[in-house]
Amino acid sequence: MRRRTTAVAGGLSLLLLSGCGAADMTKQASPFANAQGAKTVTLSVQSWVGAQANVAVAEYVLEHELGYRVDTVQVDEVPAWDALSQGRVDAILEDWGHPDQEKRYVQDKKTIARGGGLGVTGHIGWFVPTYLAKKYPDITNWKNLDKYAHLFRTAESGDKGQLMDGSPSYVTNDKALVKNLKLDYQVVFAGSEAAQITQIRQFAKEKKPFLTYWYEPQWLFKKVPMTEVKLPPYKEGCDADPEKVACAYPHTPLQKYLNADFAKKGGKAAAFLKKFRWTTEDQNEVSLMIADQKLTPEQAAKKWVDSHASTWKKWLS
Repeated sequence: MRRRTTAVAGGLSLLLLSGCGAADMTKQASPFANAQGAKTVTLSVQSWVGAQANVAVAEYVLEHELGYRVDTVQVDEVPAWDALSQGRVDAILEDWGHPDQEKRYVQDKKTIARGGGLGVTGHIGWFVPTYLAKKYPDITNWKNLDKYAHLFRTAESGDKGQLMDGSPSYVTNDKALVKNLKLDYQVVFAGSEAAQITQIRQFAKEKKPFLTYWYEPQWLFKKVPMTEVKLPPYKEGCDADPEKVACAYPHTPLQKYLNADFAKKGGKAAAFLKKFRWTTEDQNEVSLMIADQKLTPEQAAKKWVDSHASTWKKWLS
């Protein structure tokens, strides 16, 4: 994830999640996106559960309160901007900051419009389990990490400590940070958020040491308490050159973006999505139901909607 634009192998890869089965979205737009005269909305949903929680609740309210047909399309962060610009999707509900795409599509081409803040502030960092931080209090300063590198060795990291990352498609400065801070660590990708969560929970169950790239908001903190490792302070522009990054990740107010035509002509759906705004606690509540309690996104959304009418009714006014 989530701060700087990164290349994504394989280019645009879209998967139709609802409707009649899977469809290859690399060569065609969603059949529901920009459908003339039809009350339809197509939402981009990223792979992490917080983004799925946003879409689940928005979809539920759009369908049950406003009478729209909602389609969801799974796509990685950078290709999602291309899809949004082309009208293949109508909205992205959680963006963690992609300045290159914002300049290209919002400022220059004007094919994408800002949809306002989500109400949630995101932050990426390096974390260790709190049980380890209590045992070795100085481990939470990056300057002391090499002293403990031996604790984090795995088969994948060899004689170096392992820094666990999630999906290679997420925005991460970690390889540059390890290199530029001269740390005796190897970045190892779990492959996805789900795979990373599985590894974290297994380490925690056995009370083993681990050092991981992780982010807030995230429901897993309720199940596995973690403490952030302090990296060199973030200053504006310190991450401008991807090869020279040697600072912490920023705190990023998460943003929504709409296809420009949809923003103008999307009627009640567009107005609703612009007003969609909730808290970190709201998102984590729905995320926990989906990822940990194993409710379907629709079940989790219904449960949240049924108990938070005072929040979502403001989005319809």
